[in-house]
Amino acid sequence: MPRRDDIEWVLVLGSGPIRIGQAAEFDFSGSQAIQALREDGYKVILVNSNPATIQNDPEMADIVYIEPLLSSTVEQILRKEKPDAILAGMGGQTALNIASDLAHRGVLDELGVELIGSDLEAIDKAEDRELFNQVCESINLPISKAIACHNMNEVLQAADEIGTWPLLIRPAFTLGGLGGGTAYNTGELVEISQLGLRNSRIGQVLIEESILGWQEYEYEVMRDTANNATIVCTMENIDPMGVHTGESVVIAPIQSLSDADHQLLRDKALSLIRALDIKGGCNVQFAFNQSTGEVRVIEVNPRVSRSSALASKATGYPIARMAAKIAVGYTLDELPNPITGEGTTAAFEPTLDYCVIKIPRWPFDKFRTADRTLGTSMKSTGEVMAIGRNFEEAFLKAWASLEQGSPHPRPLTRGDESDGEQQLTRESEPLSDRVLVDWLSIATDRRMGALIEAFRRGWTIEHVYEITRVTRWFLHGFASIANMEAEIRSRACSINEIDSADLQRWKSGGFTDGHIADALSGFQPGGITRAQESEVMARRHALEIHPVYRMVDSCAAEFAAITPYYYSTYECQKTKGIDHIPELQSRDKKRQIVLGSGPIRIGQGIEFDYSCVHAVKSIRSEGMDAVLINNNPETVSTDFDTSDRLYFEPLTLEYVTEVMLREQPHGILLQFGGQTAINLAIPVQERIEQLSLPTQILGSTCDTIDKASDRERFEDFAKEIGLKMPLGYTGKEADDVRSAVEKIGYPVLIRPSYVLGGRGMEILSNEKQLEAYLREAFIASQHPLLVDEYLGEAIELDVDAVCDGKEVLIGAIMEHLEEAGIHSGDSTCFIPAQNLSDEITEQVRKQTIDIGLGLGIVGCYNIQFAVKESELYVLEVNPRSSRTVPFVAKSTGLPVARIAAKATLGISISDQDIPERVDKLVCVKAPVFPFIKLQGLDPAPGPEMKSTGEVYGSDIEADVAYLKARLATEIPVPTSGGVYLTVRDSAKNDLVPLAKDLLELGFNIFATPGTADVLRGGDVQVKTVYRINDRRHPDALDLMRKGEVQFIVNLPTVSGGAVRDGNMMRRLAVEMNIPFVTTLSGAKMEINAINALQKKEPEPCKLEVNY
Repeated sequence: MPRRDDIEWVLVLGSGPIRIGQAAEFDFSGSQAIQALREDGYKVILVNSNPATIQNDPEMADIVYIEPLLSSTVEQILRKEKPDAILAGMGGQTALNIASDLAHRGVLDELGVELIGSDLEAIDKAEDRELFNQVCESINLPISKAIACHNMNEVLQAADEIGTWPLLIRPAFTLGGLGGGTAYNTGELVEISQLGLRNSRIGQVLIEESILGWQEYEYEVMRDTANNATIVCTMENIDPMGVHTGESVVIAPIQSLSDADHQLLRDKALSLIRALDIKGGCNVQFAFNQSTGEVRVIEVNPRVSRSSALASKATGYPIARMAAKIAVGYTLDELPNPITGEGTTAAFEPTLDYCVIKIPRWPFDKFRTADRTLGTSMKSTGEVMAIGRNFEEAFLKAWASLEQGSPHPRPLTRGDESDGEQQLTRESEPLSDRVLVDWLSIATDRRMGALIEAFRRGWTIEHVYEITRVTRWFLHGFASIANMEAEIRSRACSINEIDSADLQRWKSGGFTDGHIADALSGFQPGGITRAQESEVMARRHALEIHPVYRMVDSCAAEFAAITPYYYSTYECQKTKGIDHIPELQSRDKKRQIVLGSGPIRIGQGIEFDYSCVHAVKSIRSEGMDAVLINNNPETVSTDFDTSDRLYFEPLTLEYVTEVMLREQPHGILLQFGGQTAINLAIPVQERIEQLSLPTQILGSTCDTIDKASDRERFEDFAKEIGLKMPLGYTGKEADDVRSAVEKIGYPVLIRPSYVLGGRGMEILSNEKQLEAYLREAFIASQHPLLVDEYLGEAIELDVDAVCDGKEVLIGAIMEHLEEAGIHSGDSTCFIPAQNLSDEITEQVRKQTIDIGLGLGIVGCYNIQFAVKESELYVLEVNPRSSRTVPFVAKSTGLPVARIAAKATLGISISDQDIPERVDKLVCVKAPVFPFIKLQGLDPAPGPEMKSTGEVYGSDIEADVAYLKARLATEIPVPTSGGVYLTVRDSAKNDLVPLAKDLLELGFNIFATPGTADVLRGGDVQVKTVYRINDRRHPDALDLMRKGEVQFIVNLPTVSGGAVRDGNMMRRLAVEMNIPFVTTLSGAKMEINAINALQKKEPEPCKLEVNY
């Protein structure tokens, strides 16, 4: 069936902010879908609330709305724009829920808007657990015994009826398993089900018999309107059932099923998709008992999902693109596969002659108090993918891509249990067998390392299988890694005594140069030096052992591929030497490498992928070859057609070096890939010189980067040009830190050097907190701690700018709503600044220019300033792209990343065509936090970054812009009800005018005794409530549970430490979706937003910029 001509305008729904369970995969799929629709002549309206995405760049769609992804907002846009159709399958669960709601309310029918892709009935049958089970039963597909429940009485009755523990709780219409879990008793059942019912859009949970320990398999399926269906990719979870597929280590294609069993599941997947009548891409999950051969259908996602992004990158098959084409009438046999050109159609099932591994990236390195246990609700913020010719090679490449701890598995020691003083001593003591059994039996982020450790200790496959229930096929793979490591370790000789055959075999087993060096030296505490790693590289190069680069071509080389998408391998090597790109000598285009930013994590999110994509586009627009290295399967940067050549590799020195040897690039751009890429600047420069490569690091030099990042060097520079900085010292051991605190005086801000996202950063108010911090912190001479004077109640500013060495372009001066002390990534941010005097604004401009030119920056940079008592302080300078770059581009109309990329390529600012700045609107960026997913974490914002994503609001009025951003976070803005106030003594008098404003807005005021006394003294009517610690009733928790509190103002007494007063209240607020603020400035803005919402519903406005 050819394309539909009865549709002209299509509204595409995005997925909103990056959050646990819904990450950048929907920016990737949405971007691919929009391109597919527009190349076919359709006009596209995009609605998304996330300013950090490529998909809502003005060039992507015909009309862009960066507005709250709420059913009411989308309805307003539909009424205004009157599109012919709406495509919801590219925006994850968020978009699906909105489209489903609009359809059920009759809005789509009333406006004559067609839901394309999967229709309403298909969505309902897949998402409503009761309807889904009925469909499965109608085609004889086995499902777990399950009962759909809508209240707690039904939940308890269902538990009695099923009659066995544990029980699985699955909420309907939620993302990332939110509100789901495994209950081993009635108490846990009640707790999990309450959260599940609260988070399900239709207030429904499924209580299901448990199939813990069975294996989990996924089939990614494409189907068109003519009933053609094909399996795009098969995937297998290494973790047995009980761990959400987004939390599991995943391998593609399936390894442990017999062909007969695979064909059985394949047939079931196809028959289920046809019965549900899903059109486009979808994902079917099965549980399989390998002992008995029993099968259960777990669920179907009737949309492009996280697994679809992985399947796309694993096979090279552009699922989102094909799903968009199917949505407008095409059939699979009509669509050419863009990977093979005219060689095959989209109906041709991909064939893989390699192995793909996905490992999730968890935030437990930042959140030491969070519960690390993995279950049916997601906790990971992102993921990495690696490709190899065998399981071991792919797994070790994926491990190296994580950028967490050691870049290769090391023997586990007591040092792995915790950081802190005596870290190096504990690193020389092995982890006890008792702890190792715990790490194996309970699924956490440590399990994969524990599997290798068990085989290091000589444990048998059967013994480990009994503890973990991980399929034996994988256990043999982990044992193989441990055995090869033991073989290398047993040599205990100089690397120059190793022969070519052994080194080649170790490399084809996935062992990096660093891993080999570490094993040869016996895994000494503290790891290896770069020199030791370089010795292995030198020996390998002397023996002419280099990787070969294979193409991801979707057809195992059966047809010629036209898309250069590569991975490295050391297997099947027939020739020696460097595997250069074809026709290297005759190529006349300059080759520029861009380093990506790796997995999405807190502190380094999708904003950096946005910058990398702009860098790649800039290189290509200048007629050069753009070569990208990255390992994140969720991103636009790793789409098959973003760059001229894509290398799916770990972002480590060894893998980057080998790509440079293959490509012989003219330049390499490091400043767009966040701290990951910048940290490689000095090592890459050393390798360029060592290997005589014709490559130059483009943009800021290594010396500039070091001068901006190194505390002492930057302080000297600041003094030279007359900048003011908070008093600060560097501590290389615990006693240095204690003496620095004594000189500065409490409170102090303490953090490790060279970090991203404020990891390990805290404000300490007394000696007890300092000693607690030092017990946890790892300090060494190469990892010092920075101790700074804490500028309490200062206004914090962020500036993004571009320098070409002669001229500076300031993108924007952003003002944080919250005072200094809350991490800039967690602050609500305003463009333009709202409370700065002209004098301070001019000082900020001058110092930004002085810093850019004085440091010799070429490209983009970010400066954080603080204003206290009319004095301007420089807090830090980041000589790279920042997380606010996309926000600045959409707020001011200045594409900072593009301008900076061209500056690094040698095109001066004055020679560029800079769009005219826009300044009609106030724009607000607000953070989105993961607290609902991470138990054990205090939800109070602080100096360590905790947010996973961001949303955007814009309007002529600042209050309305803030209101839109707040609505986009999906935490409600109340317009009536009760407000609970509890603040520290120093802030009680400042609270009186705010309480009066709340009374005028019609709210009831509740407060703790001390706060209530002060409020009454200011003529505020207030009801007194007991403190939680008093253990008397009613307290705040009682009021929240009764539904009497809709908003909380809580200013904690002291900052620092994991468990603070009020933590229980803040945790309950998160679980009940009750908004709370922890600063007075935040409380004022929230009251302004409530006032604005009481007056009228905000109007959506288009993104209007001049590029």
